[in-house]
Amino acid sequence: MRSAIAGVAESDLGEVPDQTVLQMQARAAAAALAEAGLSLRDVDGMFTTGIEGTYASSMLMAEYLGITPRHTDSTNIGGASFVAHAGHAAQAIANGDCSVALITYASRQRTQGGRILGASGPVAGPTQFERIWGLPTPVGAYALAATRHMHEYGTTAEQLAEVAVATRKWAALNPRAFMREPISIEDVLASRWISEPLHLLDCCLVTDGGGAVVIVSEERARDLAKPPVWILGHGEAHTHHTISSMPDLTTTPAELSGRMAFATSGTRPEDMDVVEIYDSFTITVLLTLEALGFCGRGESGAFVAGQRTAPGGNFPMNTNGGGLSYCHPGMYGIFTIIEATRQLRGESGERQVDDARLALANGTGGVLSSAATLVLGLD
Repeated sequence: MRSAIAGVAESDLGEVPDQTVLQMQARAAAAALAEAGLSLRDVDGMFTTGIEGTYASSMLMAEYLGITPRHTDSTNIGGASFVAHAGHAAQAIANGDCSVALITYASRQRTQGGRILGASGPVAGPTQFERIWGLPTPVGAYALAATRHMHEYGTTAEQLAEVAVATRKWAALNPRAFMREPISIEDVLASRWISEPLHLLDCCLVTDGGGAVVIVSEERARDLAKPPVWILGHGEAHTHHTISSMPDLTTTPAELSGRMAFATSGTRPEDMDVVEIYDSFTITVLLTLEALGFCGRGESGAFVAGQRTAPGGNFPMNTNGGGLSYCHPGMYGIFTIIEATRQLRGESGERQVDDARLALANGTGGVLSSAATLVLGLD
């Protein structure tokens, strides 16, 4: 049985001091369900994770929404989680475990004052062998990967900056983007170091925000208020937890998740009309492009050169402005699904990609630790 994305929505974004994360998720869920022509009474599958202060995010969210789901999932593999949840939801629907799946997420990390991933608190488990030497988390891990890629393939800081500049150009077309002022490659290189070789403008935003995605069975999709966006393929993988255990600093588990997503969808990288890639850092994008097969190993720097991924370029990527300029509330993956869906439905306004019929959404979690990939289409 096929499944389709029926509704998507964001919560308030940027700075949201007057709402809890539960309120933010509830508002996004209500909007996504309304877009699909459904209500909370229709939901029988609950998918969420990352709610601070609870060990069971899906139980808490279902209680808050008044849902008693037949299927529930709190899988947490970092920023890739919600792309993985979409694949899990599609499988649950195929198995007959639910027919309307709701995926939600929200965080107030900007209002609360910064990142959470391993930045403070007690040192336990394998992280003790990294933090003792002062490795900043997570940026230090990505800086290690960038340094290795530069060493092996001659990748340059200017090539990393191409990603940030192109993404900001897309953000300028998105009225909901947090940062919309134009930047240049020179601006990126002149911004202060965060963890060499990554500058401030190589790093994602720290914002509040959240979103919701509604996935339904093919039978339900017949009566949708909007055209269904079909989940054609899915894959997920993780290869390590800490950066010191990463098998190869120059590739990511997207090599595995992408292979599965393309195989199950019967598509190839070159078939994609629009690509939404998790951009926690500019190096994340370069590594992911290679891992997914859009270019060869070591070729991603040249691949993005000349603003190829910017508006007007021949490889539309991160068309909402991405985590670098649109929003990044800690676990960004859900926004790749939201934007891919809107692009396929032709709802992206000034940033709309012409004739988009196939889209890829890819999430990355941890310190290049996990990946989840979706291939979405109109047919």
